[in-house]
Amino acid sequence: MVMTIPTENIGSIPRPQKLVDAYLRFKRGQLDRASLEEIALEATRETIQRLEETGSPCVSDGEQSKFDGFASYCLHGATNLAPDGVEIVFSDGHSRFLPRLTRGPFRYQQGADRFLEISRKLAQVPVKQAVISPSVISLLYPQGGIENYSRGQFIKDILSEHAAEIERCLSLGAHKVQIDFTEGRLSLKLDPSGELLQGMVDLINQGLSGFTDVQRQRLGVHTCPGSDRDATHSADVDYKDLLPTLFRINVANFYIAMAHEKDPEKGLRIIKTLLRPGIRVFIGVIDPINPEVESPELVRDRVLQALRFIPLDQLGTCDDCGFSPFVDDVSTSREIAFEKIRARIIGTKMAEAVLDKS
Repeated sequence: MVMTIPTENIGSIPRPQKLVDAYLRFKRGQLDRASLEEIALEATRETIQRLEETGSPCVSDGEQSKFDGFASYCLHGATNLAPDGVEIVFSDGHSRFLPRLTRGPFRYQQGADRFLEISRKLAQVPVKQAVISPSVISLLYPQGGIENYSRGQFIKDILSEHAAEIERCLSLGAHKVQIDFTEGRLSLKLDPSGELLQGMVDLINQGLSGFTDVQRQRLGVHTCPGSDRDATHSADVDYKDLLPTLFRINVANFYIAMAHEKDPEKGLRIIKTLLRPGIRVFIGVIDPINPEVESPELVRDRVLQALRFIPLDQLGTCDDCGFSPFVDDVSTSREIAFEKIRARIIGTKMAEAVLDKS
């Protein structure tokens, strides 16, 4: 059966223990970069194969080579960063820190197109690629400024790097290019007025200004409340404060975490009021931080619930978030992640079967 409801994964898949151990040895100076890359390639090959075995109509590399995390892959190896940047506090009390830029100019050390080029050679189905948003990278600039390198020039450099990365991914044939924007919801905790969020959305739209309407059909943005060590950083932020601004982003695909929401119907009602022609909304039907594997029947019911608010030709399904956004996040096992993805695929098909009978 040809899927009428597209379904996609969001990003990270827990790494094999061999890769986790190799990364830790690399950080301690006990393993060279070439050996780490070889182990990561092996993990990427297996990840894509297993995603294809779930029946996924499109796949990704599971971010096996984003060693320093989904947000900082483009900084790996940079020499103008300090570790004491913005702190992100999670609901269980643990924190992650963004690095702080110490001098200019800012340049990506590598782009996500590097990962995509490898994935497309390994995959038998279309491949999507996640990229980090320019708004989270903008948080690297220190409040006290940098001598001889203004914030204005820094922003120009970010946007140039971001747009070029997306362009390269599209040119390589990415099925979709997904901008990770988890900081959007978090911004409302930092600034409840919404001005920070609006500034972030404006920055993203600036980065997208050079793309055509045809290209935008392959661009998307993902929002979630964070997912790290089975904890979130902004699940308590109401979607009514986030979604109206989020939907101003000039892309055709929106990936919205919903399975973890306390009141998903409320979120779906808000989305209904924000729909416009030409966009598709991928609703999260899998909760990565819940250790229990969703049944296909539960996924089916979540899809059918979403269809009460979103037309069939504008609906897709996805996971709420990646399963392991940082290499040291082993809170969800690799096996559980693949089981959950399989449940999403089967449950989405089950919803289609219900529609076929109606």
